[in-house]
Amino acid sequence: MKKIILVLIPLVGFVCGAQAHALWLEANPQGQIGKSHAVKVYFGEFSEGVLESVEGESFEFVKKFKVWVMDPDGRKSEIRVTPSENYYNASFTPKKNGTYTILLNNDEIEVMDYSEYNYGIFKTHYHSVAKVVVGEVNSQTVSSNQKGITLVDLSAEKPSTNGEATLQVVYKGTPLADTEVTVFVADGWAKKLTTDKKGKIALQLPWAVQYFVEVSKKEEVPGEYKGTPYEFVYHCATYSIDLSI
Repeated sequence: MKKIILVLIPLVGFVCGAQAHALWLEANPQGQIGKSHAVKVYFGEFSEGVLESVEGESFEFVKKFKVWVMDPDGRKSEIRVTPSENYYNASFTPKKNGTYTILLNNDEIEVMDYSEYNYGIFKTHYHSVAKVVVGEVNSQTVSSNQKGITLVDLSAEKPSTNGEATLQVVYKGTPLADTEVTVFVADGWAKKLTTDKKGKIALQLPWAVQYFVEVSKKEEVPGEYKGTPYEFVYHCATYSIDLSI
């Protein structure tokens, strides 16, 4: 890891982008037909190695998430989650070869007032994606967040050390150009990339480590959630590629 030349980004607080906490999915990128495949849901700060306890106040605030799996035929099924110490467990069993997209969404988060920090009153929308390939048939992940932002893996090949992943940022069904995406490799190190006119970035994968990708967007539209008004919505999407497994 001595040759890593990235940008150190100081991060503090709770929400991704302006702050650092985020929800994310982790799963082995390679699955097998007929074998239960584990999925984990974390909340914390990936770059700092901070994992919130599921019994803690922070995780309690964002625990109304739902997780689905989209199979190679486009069938979407919700999968049940159970609490562990600092993550939630989930699993699914692949029935055929192909690409499975794991999707997490949480649009049920109470309004937060950060006016004293000059950030305003806002509602947060978290979204996360994980990719599991069974066999050798690799295809892109599914874009399934019509109300917010998501990361789509368009890669033609399965991820590998010294390889490259092509990702696309999509916001409410439309590719998002000229948008900053942050890639974390742990220990506080990060690199910023900017999407092209088609919302794409080319992510280099030089090391056998876990790559954590995060993108956010501030939707400057006021509204109300459960009777509490807010000034804007903060959308945050995450994607993880683990080559250390």
